[in-house]
Amino acid sequence: MSKFLKCVTSLLFSSLATFILMPLAANAGGSPVNYQVNGNDYEGYYISAGKNAPLVLLIHDWDGLTAYEEKRAMMLHELGYSVFAADLFGKGVRPTEVVDKRQHTGELYKDRNKMRALLSGALEAASAQGGNTKNAVAMGYCFGGAAVLEMARSGADLKGFVTFHGGLSTPEGQDYQMVSAPVLVMHGTADTAIPMTQFADLAARLEADGAQHEMITYSGAPHAFTVFDSERYQEQADKKSWQRFSTFLEESLR
Repeated sequence: MSKFLKCVTSLLFSSLATFILMPLAANAGGSPVNYQVNGNDYEGYYISAGKNAPLVLLIHDWDGLTAYEEKRAMMLHELGYSVFAADLFGKGVRPTEVVDKRQHTGELYKDRNKMRALLSGALEAASAQGGNTKNAVAMGYCFGGAAVLEMARSGADLKGFVTFHGGLSTPEGQDYQMVSAPVLVMHGTADTAIPMTQFADLAARLEADGAQHEMITYSGAPHAFTVFDSERYQEQADKKSWQRFSTFLEESLR
């Protein structure tokens, strides 16, 4: 990574020390985007780095698309990337109770075809906004990480697939034989929600199917270790994983 990008990344992290999650809102750099998938309304978020800039498709965690994803999109924008943050739950659906979060994620875990349609629809929405989907990487957090792996298994034509503390289990009947680009998995070794047995199983599956991959674990990092201002936030793992992600983007999006 260049000294300039390292400096920018450091400044971005230092400015987030007092960051508090809030509902999604427009800002000077980007704006909400209304779009439809199979006749249903969704609201994503798009921030452009200019014509033909490489694109990052960002998939939210089980809270839905909130200011956390918007902040990450802005961090990526500062590094020179356009970003489309997808909405997999529906316009206005931003669950705050655990029971509701489980309901919305569970619906998509049970209906993988719908999940894939929503991911494909988000790419189409990004393209409609001017996003360069021919030079793009998909990334996601927690539930969004599991969705990114679903996208990889579908054979989506992207330059890379990245998951931060995401779900790692492989649905019955699926494999990684159609993966078209490198997979980067960053996980907390202290994650009790998604144990290291799943991490090891995924590594074996990727290797057996010939999918190019890199998998990293961070000691002491629990589930959701990148979520600012939460009790699970682990600054060292967050910074290290973001630095590796930034380098991965440089390597993949040329």
